Amino acid sequence: MTPGRRSSTFTRLLRHGFTDPSAAERLLDGPELAPVRNDPVLLEALGATADPDLALHGLVRLLEAQPGPTAHRELLDTLIAAKPLRDRLLGILGASAALADHLARHPGDWHALVTYEPHDLHPGVAEFERGLAEATDPVSLRVAYRRCLLSIAARDVCGTTDVAETAAELADLATATLRTALSLAERAAPEDAAACRLAVIAMGKCGGHELNYVSDVDVIFVGEPAEGVPEHQALRSATKLASHLMRICSETTVEGSIWPVDANLRPEGRNGPLVRTLSSHLAYYQRWAKTWEFQALLKARPVAGDTALGEAYVDALEPLVWKAAERENFVTDVQKMRRRVVENIPAAEIERELKLGPGGLRDVEFAVQLLQLVHGRTDPSLRSGTTLDALQALAAGGYVGREDAARLDEAYRFLRSMEHRIQLYRLRRTHLVPEAEPDQRRLGRSLGLRTDPAAELNREWKRHTGVVRRLHEKLFYRPLLDAVAQLAPGEARLRPEAARERLEALGYADPAAALRHLEALASGVTRKAAIQRTLLPVLLGWFADSADPDAGLLNFRKVSDALGKTPWYLRLLRDEGAAAENLARVLSAGRLAPDLLMRAPEAVALLGDGTGTGVGPVAVGGGLAPRDRTQLEQEILAAVGRAANAGQGVTAARGVRRRELFRTAAADIVGSYGTETSPAEADQGALVDRVGAAVSDLTAATLAGTLRAVVRDGWGDTLPTRFTIIGMGRFGGHELGYGSDADVLFVHEPQDGVDEHEAAAAANKVVAEMRRLLQLPSADPPLLIDADLRPEGKSGPLVRTLKSYEAYYRRWSLVWESQALLRAEPVAGDEDLGRRFVELIDPLRYPAKGLGEDAVREIRRLKARMESERLPRGADPKLHTKLGPGGLSDVEWTVQLLQLRHGHRVPGLRTTRTRQALAAAREAGLLAAEDTEILDEAWVLATRVRNAVMLVRGRAGDTFPTAPRELAAVGRYLGHGAGHAGDMLDAYRRTTRRARTVVEELFYDDRA
Repeated sequence: MTPGRRSSTFTRLLRHGFTDPSAAERLLDGPELAPVRNDPVLLEALGATADPDLALHGLVRLLEAQPGPTAHRELLDTLIAAKPLRDRLLGILGASAALADHLARHPGDWHALVTYEPHDLHPGVAEFERGLAEATDPVSLRVAYRRCLLSIAARDVCGTTDVAETAAELADLATATLRTALSLAERAAPEDAAACRLAVIAMGKCGGHELNYVSDVDVIFVGEPAEGVPEHQALRSATKLASHLMRICSETTVEGSIWPVDANLRPEGRNGPLVRTLSSHLAYYQRWAKTWEFQALLKARPVAGDTALGEAYVDALEPLVWKAAERENFVTDVQKMRRRVVENIPAAEIERELKLGPGGLRDVEFAVQLLQLVHGRTDPSLRSGTTLDALQALAAGGYVGREDAARLDEAYRFLRSMEHRIQLYRLRRTHLVPEAEPDQRRLGRSLGLRTDPAAELNREWKRHTGVVRRLHEKLFYRPLLDAVAQLAPGEARLRPEAARERLEALGYADPAAALRHLEALASGVTRKAAIQRTLLPVLLGWFADSADPDAGLLNFRKVSDALGKTPWYLRLLRDEGAAAENLARVLSAGRLAPDLLMRAPEAVALLGDGTGTGVGPVAVGGGLAPRDRTQLEQEILAAVGRAANAGQGVTAARGVRRRELFRTAAADIVGSYGTETSPAEADQGALVDRVGAAVSDLTAATLAGTLRAVVRDGWGDTLPTRFTIIGMGRFGGHELGYGSDADVLFVHEPQDGVDEHEAAAAANKVVAEMRRLLQLPSADPPLLIDADLRPEGKSGPLVRTLKSYEAYYRRWSLVWESQALLRAEPVAGDEDLGRRFVELIDPLRYPAKGLGEDAVREIRRLKARMESERLPRGADPKLHTKLGPGGLSDVEWTVQLLQLRHGHRVPGLRTTRTRQALAAAREAGLLAAEDTEILDEAWVLATRVRNAVMLVRGRAGDTFPTAPRELAAVGRYLGHGAGHAGDMLDAYRRTTRRARTVVEELFYDDRA
């Protein structure tokens, strides 16, 4: 061959899509293709395949395998003369290495591709049964199966059938295969066959007439005794036949296997009997079945064995399927099922997952099946087991928007086509898009993408998954808006009853009210209504994820009514990705955050991404990141400075406090729930610390501003006495919750030359006025000041001088007061006076010689009395977060005993914060690492529960709520999914029980 000739052939091969022209040229010049090497038709046909190199290699192998010259010549002549065979054969060889291997092993099977009569274009079960009729054992069945598969794949790759028709043919071939396998099993055990009636029910994709090339074939077996045969004997025989059928299809032979037959969808799964009677099936589904099992029955279809028995099975169970949406736990199950199960997909594979990944096939299938369960009970037209048929019926009935249905249909067909081509290549069960460029190139070309196949494939794949991701949630909700909005002529509308059905299924307790809210929000032709109609389908999905969707929708209507005319509000929700989801989470998580927001709805601007876009009227830092105490004090003191009097100044300070409480609560909710782009915060302790620090700093700043306002109003710039506020309890420990009072001590010291009585009167007036102004009824939540931890308690003076405190503590101080002072920290007022107060109390709370035995016994006695006297009547001690075993009191008293005993020699224990003291005790060797972790976990969990109760109920509480919706909302905040409130309570009891064991060892053991 001349160099010029070689160069010309090389170039032509490249132009026809060959990636290895040199190897292709050698094959074309070889003896097998010598008679046709110059025929332009062959090269053109090879270039039209998904992988010309693979097709050419497979063709040479097939020619080499022909039994003699005559057969060889017949194949070549037919290949060149008959375009249908050429397209089919080369199409298969270029798309499937596995079928090329089959043809090389069975070189005469290419004849199955020659026939091209109209009746061959769409064969059914009968035609496939004839194709398998000669099979006498598992090996010959596999050969016959692949011969039939050749014809299906040929029609598929040539475009003779679309993806839905191909899937239906694969299901029909599976049906014929199951029938043949059962026949072989019965032939092997005629006595068993005579003893029973056995029906095979196809489930899953086979039952739905939408099978893949390589997939488990899901089945359920139903057996009944033949006349005169005892039931137990008949079931034993039926089980033998069913087991043999499964082995015939599943076992690996010299010809490989066909596909696994999976019977795990049967009642009780793999733990249940393989074969049951019809009455046993019925009893199980009536009493024990879960919602997902009825969902699976949507696709049940008798395919083999006793036809009458199979039809009786479907007839008996079908009514139960369409009543599933009326079940008591349906909403809970739906909420659980709606959350995509991706945890088991390795992180490296999730982006390549065609089936289970975000925007994958499962999203479409689940959405369609759920809508069928909800609406199919009253509309028989929806009862199809085939996804695309059901989607079309849903659109025709107005249950899904026509445009949405058309776009989902297109996306589903493309993704299923990708799945088919991926599996066809090696005939292996996989849903992963290949990473290698040659594989992506072949896959893209097989789908008709020829310019830049790999790039085009990835672009189209991402486009279609993006469509599914955007639409699969809206699929539930957009028709709800259409039900209350004006539609274009000819558009089908969701009937009011159907809209109510759907809202009930999605967790709305009052669907009629929900529809009224939707009508108010989405009706009309204003810009506001148009944007609401765009936002609501997504918002409704987020509301349905919560424990109280009704409250979420109602609160959204209230906020929108208040802010709907402000230009920035809807722009914020539409344009800032985080804002809309954050708002949905906050509005449906409980009462506290919405109540705070309703008092000043413009605070919704805080829910944006905090990028400083200037959206909204809130002048200070956007976003949900907490502000530090210095920033808060500066803002509050500036507002107080602008106020005309103390009342206005404190009103301004309380307004800042309300806004910042909302910011803290919103950040806590979003961090606890997570969003679509950001998972829930894994470190529960970090969430607790952030809330405690934020609320404590906010309380301190509010007290500082109130003190400034009161002093300025009554005395001008200088109070007759120096004055400081000492935070106590959780306030001093930076551990305040949403519903906590501010425990404080008030300390003063007369200015030089000021009479003590005048100074005391001024100090008392300041305290009285601060308390009054902070508790005045208003739109802002009150801040309650509690000074009961002062010397002599409620009987003692509200304010003392530093000298009075010194005299009292020197002469009268009790051990419980030393314990209380462990949490003392100056929070507002005169810094020097606060520092000197700390110097005064340090020897009391960190005694130089530790605690004496009498003091230890007194602390233990006080704790025991507190537990017995203060626990509310009727409360379950094991679920009381403060006083229950292993709760806050247990952990804190244990830590504080260690501080009193060892604080003088362990500097790390000299902290007001519980978790820091725990860590210091561990580092000092006073606590084992495991014990520290157990106590910390219990303290964090109990604190989270208290925060959750306040967020959900809008009022403080130390026990779990009893109302189911409130309990579920607490569970969601704590990371427990829908329907897992019992698991949450069990987890709490388990955690606190472990903590109590540690407490009993440390707190009550004299050796500790």
